[in-house]
Amino acid sequence: MDEKRIPLVRMKKIDKIFYDSYANKNVDFELFKGEVHSILGENGAGKTTLMNCLAGIYLPDSGTIEVDGKPVILSNPRLAIENGIGMVHQHFMLVPVFTVWENMVLGLKDEPFNLNKGKIIEKILALSEKYGLKVDPEANILQLSIGEQQKVEILKMLYRGTKVLILDEPTSVLTPQEIRELFRTVKNMVNSGHGIVLISHKIEEIMEVSDRLTILRKGVRVKTVDAKGISKEEIAEMMVGHHLDGINMSEDRPSPGETILECKGVCVKNDRKIQALTDLSLSLREGEILGVAGVDGNGQEELCEVLTGLRLPEDGVVVIGGKDVTGSCARKFIDSGVSYIPADRKGVGLIPNMNVEENMPLKSYWESPVKIKKYFMDWKYVSKFAAERIKKYDVLTPSMRAPVRVLSGGNLQKLMLSREISDDTKVIIAMQPTWGLDVGAAEFVHQRLMEARNRGAAILLISKDLEELMSISDRLAVIYNGSIVGVIDDPRKTDAEALGLMMAGIKPQE
Repeated sequence: MDEKRIPLVRMKKIDKIFYDSYANKNVDFELFKGEVHSILGENGAGKTTLMNCLAGIYLPDSGTIEVDGKPVILSNPRLAIENGIGMVHQHFMLVPVFTVWENMVLGLKDEPFNLNKGKIIEKILALSEKYGLKVDPEANILQLSIGEQQKVEILKMLYRGTKVLILDEPTSVLTPQEIRELFRTVKNMVNSGHGIVLISHKIEEIMEVSDRLTILRKGVRVKTVDAKGISKEEIAEMMVGHHLDGINMSEDRPSPGETILECKGVCVKNDRKIQALTDLSLSLREGEILGVAGVDGNGQEELCEVLTGLRLPEDGVVVIGGKDVTGSCARKFIDSGVSYIPADRKGVGLIPNMNVEENMPLKSYWESPVKIKKYFMDWKYVSKFAAERIKKYDVLTPSMRAPVRVLSGGNLQKLMLSREISDDTKVIIAMQPTWGLDVGAAEFVHQRLMEARNRGAAILLISKDLEELMSISDRLAVIYNGSIVGVIDDPRKTDAEALGLMMAGIKPQE
């Protein structure tokens, strides 16, 4: 057998069950030396669960795992690393206040009590040079960008001698430039004999770098195919189990109504006391989607927080439905008909340790029909309401009593949408609503937003995905350095180069 085809990892008939539901069922998977094997599937298809079994985070309920042809039991991550298997998670496992080199050796049992800082940094620099992962070993993690933090995570695995590297949704938080850098690193690693597993839902990106693809659907392996010779449409259909029609982008859109939300001259600082918004003004009309484009970190998050009552502006006014709500609490904004779909589903949108049913009344527990007495809620009504919304939004959950932390990203998003969008919703502030979602789940989110718009809701859509913004927005505002650079009245006829210049701070007239 060609050395390149030596199996590094073989998983046979893997089953993993949570709350009496199969997350993985009878799944086979192989990874060979010097290949990139990508796992694709909808959110909740079992991709991350399968790789968590390989990384020692979960112990399979049945099935076997072989490393270099030898059966192993990977009951914890340390054993997986000792067998040459490392995983970089979607949410990085780094200590922000520690330096790069301190994170590198954290938890290693073979390091001496008195650490040799110079030797550690020398090894980090050698690995950085070999694989094209340039980072400052003495920088604190909190000083690094998301792309640089991902490099540290990969270096951490290489420092530990891993030969199998699992990357979970590695491109979901990266810029196009950082994605190209990551793929160069991946190619360097496979050329050095590593085996790489990419977990993703982004078909087009993954096909650029993959040798083989395994598609999972509802915990079951659908097929393993060569990346060459198969179309994106075929892969998408295997992922979701049916043909995707796409979004209906006909011109038959409702005419926008009156202005329902307006902010004028808003100024606010971020948590680090740095100016985030400067004299920002925009207006949002009934029955329209106003997209907001911009490079991350230009005040988008602070804008959302101001428009939902989570952050007090230092200057300027916010008006909803003709009423000045500047400085009001979040409940006042909710009572004014504002719904919020935050980018951070677990940290802001939902409470991970509370169950599905308990998360549903979080935005209405103080009013009827949820509240029946001063200190009591009508849990019978809540259960019925939750069941109806979960069915309508096709939320896949093991149980109504399951903590929401066990749900996949796509189902977390559907759960949040089911709570936030109703017939009487007036304003929806949606930040990165399709971040980390597969094609089917992203299409579902788009359809729900467009349905809400067609009912007369006003939607502020903030996204990093320019294609998303340009396809479903009725108007498009561009934010740069905390101010609106310009507003485009017909995004679908916009020149992408001109939009890019605006995102760099150059106003249209310039």
